[in-house]
Amino acid sequence: MASIGFDHRLAVYDLTASLAHVEMLGRQRIISGRDRGRLVRGLAALLGRVKRGVRLPAAEDIHYAIEKALFKAAGPAAGRMHTARSRNDQTVTAFRLYVRDQIDVLSGSLEDLSAAFVQLAEKNRRAVMPGYTHLQPGQPILAAHHFLAYAWMFQRDRERLADVRRRTNVLPLGAAALAGTTFPIDREWVARRLGFSGVIENSIDAVSDRDFLAEFLAALSLVMAHLSRFCEELMIWSNPCFAFVTVADPFVTGSSIMPQKRNPDMAELVRGKTGRVYGSLTAVLTLLKAQPLAYNRDLQEDKPPVFDAVDAVKASLDVTAPMVRSLRINADKMRAACRLGYILATDLADALVRRGMPFRQAHGVVAAAVNYAQERDLPLEDIPLPVLRKFSPLFGTWVHEVLSVDGAVAARKSRGGTAPAEVSRQIQRLRRLLRKK
Repeated sequence: MASIGFDHRLAVYDLTASLAHVEMLGRQRIISGRDRGRLVRGLAALLGRVKRGVRLPAAEDIHYAIEKALFKAAGPAAGRMHTARSRNDQTVTAFRLYVRDQIDVLSGSLEDLSAAFVQLAEKNRRAVMPGYTHLQPGQPILAAHHFLAYAWMFQRDRERLADVRRRTNVLPLGAAALAGTTFPIDREWVARRLGFSGVIENSIDAVSDRDFLAEFLAALSLVMAHLSRFCEELMIWSNPCFAFVTVADPFVTGSSIMPQKRNPDMAELVRGKTGRVYGSLTAVLTLLKAQPLAYNRDLQEDKPPVFDAVDAVKASLDVTAPMVRSLRINADKMRAACRLGYILATDLADALVRRGMPFRQAHGVVAAAVNYAQERDLPLEDIPLPVLRKFSPLFGTWVHEVLSVDGAVAARKSRGGTAPAEVSRQIQRLRRLLRKK
């Protein structure tokens, strides 16, 4: 079964690795200087053609296609290119180079997205909104604090990919089929030439390992989980019942029948692509679960799910960053929502604690006051003081000072809290991290 239909993406990486391999063969006098020169010139010419978008001749896979083209470019010397290597170590070397490159590209996109959330937070430092648990109003927070939670998620994704890159960036070439080679090769030189940090120590592990793909897809799955969470919130917040945000026109579509509709289709599409990436991870894990050592042809099927996941994540990141930058925050709607759900109840309980009441008792007292307010459709701050005193004699005129949304936000000064000073500290910390390359 041919794989040329999908593994043509590896052409640049196979040619790059082959160049390093033949250079090493020449350095080690395994092939003659003349053959080395012919091979290097032929491979370099093919690399230039591939980078310009020229497709290689038809063959079973991209590796045979390159060898076939090389015979035309370099003559009989092309037959020496495969000395001291196997298709087994050749293929996985190209794949590791591909994954390494994709990690670098995706890391740049994640940095851009994280920066977009930091910019959104900076532009909306004063906006106050309900913080939710179980999608129910919990406590007031700065909207900037909420946006920064996403910035931290995508920063973790960058760190996770960097960790995957470290384990991906080791050279399998030189393992040959599974047992190494009888030729005096220099694997360490090839590793340095290709920018690998070292070589894989065990030749069997070198050709059979696909842990780096599973790790890569797991990291991409978490990227999509974070994107999907944000897109879900975007759909909720842009609903007129919330109206917290307005999604810009390029990221919404209308309806074929309802003229008023502004559907957040781009967010929905990103959410939908999450399942595809999860599926790719499951496909690779299933592929690996029962393979005996060393190489098996099953591993030909490791490429389509990786390529599909990379495409899905790239497309999702490319649309989400500009969507975030174009968001319009409706601060008045956010603040108005803080009047719903008795979100200052915890602050009232904390105030009783500061006046000597055990927290569990204070929790019960305030819960009773909230029930009283709910039964009468009253805001908490509108309960008369004499009524509050029936729940606890500790209530006093200080109650109205405590029942302030801005005061509640400002009071949460603990490390990582929503107070303005803490949000500013987070912004500065993220700015420093995003400047690191």
